[in-house]
Amino acid sequence: MSKIPVIAVVGPTASGKTGLAIDAAKYVGGEIVSADSMQIYKYMNIGSAKPTPSERAEAVHHMIDFLEPYDNFSVADYTEMAHGIIADIYSRGKIPVIAGGTGLYVNSVINDVSFGEIDTDYAVREELNKTASEKGNEYLLEMLKSIDPEAAENMHPNNLRRIVRAIEFYRVTGKKISLHQAETKKTVSRYEPLMMCIDWDREILYERINKRVDIMIREGLEEEVKHLVEMGCTRDMTSMQGIGYKEVMDYLDGKFTLEETSEIIKQSSRRYAKRQLTWFRRDERIHYLNPANPFEEAKTLIDDFLKKQIKRLDKHILLCYNTMVENP
Repeated sequence: MSKIPVIAVVGPTASGKTGLAIDAAKYVGGEIVSADSMQIYKYMNIGSAKPTPSERAEAVHHMIDFLEPYDNFSVADYTEMAHGIIADIYSRGKIPVIAGGTGLYVNSVINDVSFGEIDTDYAVREELNKTASEKGNEYLLEMLKSIDPEAAENMHPNNLRRIVRAIEFYRVTGKKISLHQAETKKTVSRYEPLMMCIDWDREILYERINKRVDIMIREGLEEEVKHLVEMGCTRDMTSMQGIGYKEVMDYLDGKFTLEETSEIIKQSSRRYAKRQLTWFRRDERIHYLNPANPFEEAKTLIDDFLKKQIKRLDKHILLCYNTMVENP
């Protein structure tokens, strides 16, 4: 079976994924498929660091800004939709460029993870989220340890979404999600990926995160959250669990000052970046790029990658490569 080549720009928050993905898409005449669990929602632009209209005008973007904040959406839903979009991009002689920092989304697509038709139950998910709000995330993590210690071992209490998903999967299917993930690793993926990440020094990355949060506050994150609340969004919704949104809701409830809220968002974002780095470091396929000139290094990797695909006499890749050479 001829595999579909995909370029994937991954990494932690504030690492420059958007810019590099746009450059890569323009270089190969490709289209971007977002792999961000917050950018899928409408009206959530500032807190999710969604690509701006001018950035989206530079390259076609998919799977951004299409879901209402109160709609349910699972990783299985994402994976199914992404497969269809990638197939469409490729059928038109273009290279799909996956871009995002939600490791579970990236992994599920590139590794072609299989999801059963009945492994999702939103009522169970709502019940578990309610339990977490009443008894705390640690309570749910202990619950997961009792049914799937292998999955719980790799989870942080703050990653409520993954904890809830693992328990939900077990309740619906009667099967451990860790076992399911191990089995899917044996699946032969339909994709041939080139994966890249900008390799920032940790302290510099944290400085970038802090500056991004300051910009979000200045650009109106508070007003964005107020608008969502006026729309009827509540803190128990998946969309409102995103970093920045739940903290501002606490601020609006009078729990913290705006300055305190900003510091909490920065701290939460740095911790999230650390977890993202841990996730991606496990994938030996990822090429790490020097922050001083990431696109120059990326071009070399892309050239080599596409040349290897051409050797398979893939007409789609030949078309893309010829377009790239004619329009450098």
